Amino acid sequence: MKDNLLQYLACPDCEGDLRLDSNDRSEGGEVINGELHCSRCRQCFFIRGGIPRFANPGGDLVQGNTAANFGAQWLTFNHVEEHHEKQFLDWIAPITPDFVRGKVVLEGGCGKGRHTRLIGRWGAREIIGVDFSQAVEAAYQNTRELPNVHIIQADIYRLPLKRSFDYAFSVGVLHHLPDPQAGFTALVRRLKAGGAISAWVYGRENNDWIIKFVNPLRIYLTSKLPHRALYYLTYLPSAFLYLLLRAIYLPTRDTQIGSRLFYADYLGYIARFPIKEIHNIVHDHLTAPIAFYVSREEFGRWFEMEQTERSQIHWHNRNSWRGMAFTRSTNDAK
Repeated sequence: MKDNLLQYLACPDCEGDLRLDSNDRSEGGEVINGELHCSRCRQCFFIRGGIPRFANPGGDLVQGNTAANFGAQWLTFNHVEEHHEKQFLDWIAPITPDFVRGKVVLEGGCGKGRHTRLIGRWGAREIIGVDFSQAVEAAYQNTRELPNVHIIQADIYRLPLKRSFDYAFSVGVLHHLPDPQAGFTALVRRLKAGGAISAWVYGRENNDWIIKFVNPLRIYLTSKLPHRALYYLTYLPSAFLYLLLRAIYLPTRDTQIGSRLFYADYLGYIARFPIKEIHNIVHDHLTAPIAFYVSREEFGRWFEMEQTERSQIHWHNRNSWRGMAFTRSTNDAK
């Protein structure tokens, strides 16, 4: 844990300031093991392996299972590649690297830290990536050398953070929560007045075939399999999909023929990805105990209920929604 993270931390229960106690630091001065003590309620939270630990994945069965499955996935698919930057920009559009430069940023559900790393490299003043699962281990290793990047293990519903962020985002995480809207609200509530929020979620529209056929398979079988078993089980269909994408969807994706193919927008979009990424995508869709598909109407309601301004919600690959908005400024709130 880097010392400059402390100014943003607060007790997740009483919002009291935290005091750092540690004598175990790396050669660079980073805290490797230590304790964080709440000045108000006297609770103690531990820093282990350089990561402040506020989460108890075993305390909630549903969240614990989700965390275990995704944690194992991100420790296996821990690669960070060039195409991830363009994909990330597509998910958070119209946000650009220039927008985050100099800002204090929060990521809800950082996984292996590939987006956290990008925000840090784009020049954010600070970026704090939060995840409930053991994926924080991969995120920490992928971002450790960046002085403005911090990783913490915490529950999105109980964020140990002050209301001090200029921008918050969550990509591909909210729809895997027991209560997606509550997760969105938790992020908005950590923004300063006039701060911006971005989110990307699975869409309800155009995904009937997944809801009817893939979801039952995921719920009753694949999400219950041991991680290694699912890893090998998904390799063959991933290889078949990769060959199909390369043979048909990639050559035709900008043609009239390609536009008529099944699930053309999304499959044409991922057709350029390497096989390891295709395997990751297939595995990702089959490992989650929970997956909600959010309609345009419901997604818009999240922004309305938080009284955000200048909201923009757009269709992404005709199977998901991306949205961004600003919280009300101090003057508007009066």
